[in-house]
Amino acid sequence: MKPMAEDGPERAPEVFLHYLAHERRLSSLTLTNYRRDLRRFRDWLEEGKRGSLETLDQQTVRAYVAWRHRGGASGKTLRRELSAVRSFYRYLLREGVVGYNPAQGVRAPKTGRKLPATLSADELCALLDEPDKNPLELRNTAMIELFYSSGLRLAELVAIDLGDVDTDDATLEVTGKGAKTRRVPVGGRARDAIRRWLRVRDKYAGPGQRALFVSRRGNRIHRRTVEQRLQRWAMVRGATRSMHPHLLRHSFASHLLESSGDLRAVQELLGHSDISTTQIYTHLDFQHLARVYDETHPRARKKGS
Repeated sequence: MKPMAEDGPERAPEVFLHYLAHERRLSSLTLTNYRRDLRRFRDWLEEGKRGSLETLDQQTVRAYVAWRHRGGASGKTLRRELSAVRSFYRYLLREGVVGYNPAQGVRAPKTGRKLPATLSADELCALLDEPDKNPLELRNTAMIELFYSSGLRLAELVAIDLGDVDTDDATLEVTGKGAKTRRVPVGGRARDAIRRWLRVRDKYAGPGQRALFVSRRGNRIHRRTVEQRLQRWAMVRGATRSMHPHLLRHSFASHLLESSGDLRAVQELLGHSDISTTQIYTHLDFQHLARVYDETHPRARKKGS
């Protein structure tokens, strides 16, 4: 990569994104978010004639956050945008383009944290135990079993190749955010569902196709297709709510924590770099305990109930 000084400050964001893609090896989705957030920030600077990237100060960054917040941006969105700006200036600082990081120390406004939705174990088992009626339903069930068995993200599931699931030790190695790999267990029901799908997979897979899950056309299944199939699968089987991949991941985490109480283990299995991200599930677990208390404790129940 050429030094930043040779490119000039006007190309600094593109050089930074090139660095993220080729040296940090961040995912395409993360790069898209960085590009959008930095473009929005730079447009705001230019439209308001608020100075250049090299002369930016902390007060201007705070003004941007306030402007976005007044426009309805949530605390979560602003934390992500601040992270992009902070990372960008950390890179400029390293390259000697700026003398300090104006986004350092600027915080997004706090907002209430929304608890993720989950399904109960009984709800999920009732849906999964319905018999499959055709080969593509075998594929859909295998995907859903694997989502719930291993707590996978959508991008992790579609990237799985043939042979990635180790049937000897019942594990799967996946590459998650930040190109970090982790090994996760694969339950017996998920392994059985994958075996059933593999018996018919060759009817659909194109020549030389390595993907475990393929589309009707024989290509690696697309993320959007997985989302659509999951919603359709849930509707046909009588689910009472809309189904999406992260709902299965949330359910996996909540049920595991509820049974084990081991927050660190759940963090490892989910691939969270920061345990504070995993701690959201402790609130879900407490809600479950509170319901049990209300329903069973002699002094919690109303008279005559």
